[in-house]
Amino acid sequence: MSAEKRVDAFSCASSRTRAPGPLLHVDGLTRRYGARIGCADVSFDLWPGEVLGIVGESGSGKSTLLGCLAGHMRPDAGTVVYTDAEGRARDTVVLEEAARRRLARTEWAFVHQNPRDGLRLGVSAGGNVGERLMAVGARHYGTIRETALDWLGRVEIDASRIDDRPTAFSGGMQQRLQIARNLVTGPRLVFMDEPTGGLDVSVQARLLDLLRGLVREMGLSAIVVTHDLAVVRLLADRLMVMKDGRVVEQGLTDQVLDDPQHGYTQLLVSSVLQV
Repeated sequence: MSAEKRVDAFSCASSRTRAPGPLLHVDGLTRRYGARIGCADVSFDLWPGEVLGIVGESGSGKSTLLGCLAGHMRPDAGTVVYTDAEGRARDTVVLEEAARRRLARTEWAFVHQNPRDGLRLGVSAGGNVGERLMAVGARHYGTIRETALDWLGRVEIDASRIDDRPTAFSGGMQQRLQIARNLVTGPRLVFMDEPTGGLDVSVQARLLDLLRGLVREMGLSAIVVTHDLAVVRLLADRLMVMKDGRVVEQGLTDQVLDDPQHGYTQLLVSSVLQV
């Protein structure tokens, strides 16, 4: 397959054949920091095209869980079984580092809270997007630049900024560029860590609207960690609530937020309503 055709194959996630089972099967995932629990006995399935939100206060374990799922840290117990594009079920906990890095470059994507952690600051905006394309085999400069221009437009960055470095962008623009860099190859699974954190309210609303459109258009599977219930209300199909490293409630997002059963979830929802 030529590089151009390979890029085109990644350009629309919804066109892929989806496996009949879950994309991600997590069982008994546990991570400790000495005597302190990071996350404990977390189990769930993520299905193709589904967005799962994980919420909780600071220290609830949601970021530790995301780090274990994305392979950024190794859990002490449990399995994370991912079904790859070829239909192979692979436990990423025991996967060789080289194979895990390959997944991160091709089938996975990670959107950081601070966009500077997910961008190459010394490389142009177009170069940031192009690097991801080259990771899946693109080599033709004209095709790479054309695709980068298209994606800058999709995340509302003017084409005239393609040769500017991210350091010349506002925080909101940097986050949109990071999203373009991550989604340009149509990853099968996207991890998002507080994607709207640290942005002004008006910028958050615009970014959320953009994310929601791209997630639905591309049929993405995603796991979104946030402390903001408005984010999961807008983006997530299903919701998990964490406290002290454990999942205390989970279910359909609207069901959990409109009729919370656990006392902690009730407290979270009522605190938002009182603001």
